[in-house]
Amino acid sequence: MSTDVFANQEYLLRRQVLTLIGAKFQVFDPQGQLILFSQQKGWKLKEDIRVYADESMKTERLLIQARKIIDFSSAYDVVDSASGQKVGALRRKGLKSVLRDSWEFLDASDRVFAVIEEDSLFKALVRRFLLNFIPQSFHAKTGDQLLVSYKQNFNPFVFKLMVKLEPGAHQTLDPRLALAGAILLAAVEGRQG
Repeated sequence: MSTDVFANQEYLLRRQVLTLIGAKFQVFDPQGQLILFSQQKGWKLKEDIRVYADESMKTERLLIQARKIIDFSSAYDVVDSASGQKVGALRRKGLKSVLRDSWEFLDASDRVFAVIEEDSLFKALVRRFLLNFIPQSFHAKTGDQLLVSYKQNFNPFVFKLMVKLEPGAHQTLDPRLALAGAILLAAVEGRQG
């Protein structure tokens, strides 16, 4: 296993669907090794997601925390737990996300530098109003440059999201922020389905 779990180009995020309250997220590297784990608590008014090195939950790696209580367009700060430094943030584009999920990547100074959008408006509408069995795909871009692809694999029991950082993406996007984006897509957007 790599000493830097954030140096990979590809990851697999799994969310257990059949949990009674909250959700569990596991992130695997390309070799199938568990590199991150999070157990989201249910019934929280203000989202506070702790991401750990493994299921023992002894070593916290990231903190993903909503700035406000139940906000349709909430921003979520992403903090490196070891250093306490803010990596950046993700902000859901509330009204725009009604028809097609959309998020913004913010740098540590809260400047927008990239956008995550659901693959197509047509597929998004079909998912919302007709058939929620069509897997979601998202693309994170800065201008025309593709940074990250998030692709859901359909499975009725386990939510799986492939995360692929494009070549050169590490220069623009911190992988910790890209993985926080995957967790938020699974946690927040996953509640819709």
